[in-house]
Parts: sequence; C-alpha cells; structure tokens
Amino acid sequence: MNCPFCSNGENKVIDSRISRDGNAIRRRRECLNCHKRFTTYEYVEDVIPVVVKKDGRREEFDRTKIFTGIKKACEKRPISVETIEDAVNRIEQECQELQMKEIPTHVIGEKIMETLHTLDAVAYVRFASVYREFRDVNEFMEELKGFLKKDA
Repeated sequence: MNCPFCSNGENKVIDSRISRDGNAIRRRRECLNCHKRFTTYEYVEDVIPVVVKKDGRREEFDRTKIFTGIKKACEKRPISVETIEDAVNRIEQECQELQMKEIPTHVIGEKIMETLHTLDAVAYVRFASVYREFRDVNEFMEELKGFLKKDA
C-alpha cells in the first residue's frame, strides 16, 4: 500500500475496525516516511464464475437474470421482493462457493429449482415448466410426481 501523499510503500496500521455495513475492514495507517495518516478499506474479492450456456457460449454471471426468473415464477404469489432477493443472494453465494471458473447453466437452474421447491410449490412448477422444456403433458406430470414425492 503506497502512501497517497508521498508514494512511500512503508506504513503501519494504527487502528482496524469493521466498516459500518460490515462488508469491509477499515484500517487507519501512518506513513513511515512522511508520518501522514490515511484510511484504507479491505473487501473480500468475490470469485464470479463465467456461465457456460447450453449452446457452449460463455457470458458473465448475471444475478439479475436469476432475480428475473424467480420473480416471474413467483408472480401473483404471496412472496415478497425481500424473500426473492434473499433467495438470489443464497444462489449467488452457492455458485461462488463452488469455486469453479466456469459454471454450466444447468447447475444454476438446479439451484433455482431447489430454492423454489422450498419457497413455493406453484412458483416451482411455473419455473420447472419453462426450465425443463417439457415436450408434452406426460413429461410435466412426471415432474409433478417427483415434486410430490420430495414433499412427502
């Protein structure tokens, strides 16, 4: 860490505290050359994987796509936006914890399915009907039977 006043690389930490929002560590430092004090913040660097689509294309992880999909599945259901946000946060964190540089879309889709299964049955079925791309009613009925078995 270089001093912002004299660019010297040698300094000492005088005080460390957790930031107000709890997402960083605030450090007061003193330059060993010019003796001026300055503040730095340390954040945890998130490892955000690249998403590999079904057709092989790659794109950056986008939490808004997860939010939009879950929100659409939960439309007209008694589920708050805060609950949806919490679900998206958990899914994003789980994806980061996999520590994969690339993550296939089916892994994210399955995490969404698991989350919706515990959140709301109707939202689960809505999402599954689009995500699983059912070709006929029989495939849809098989998914429903599997859902009911998990619930029992």
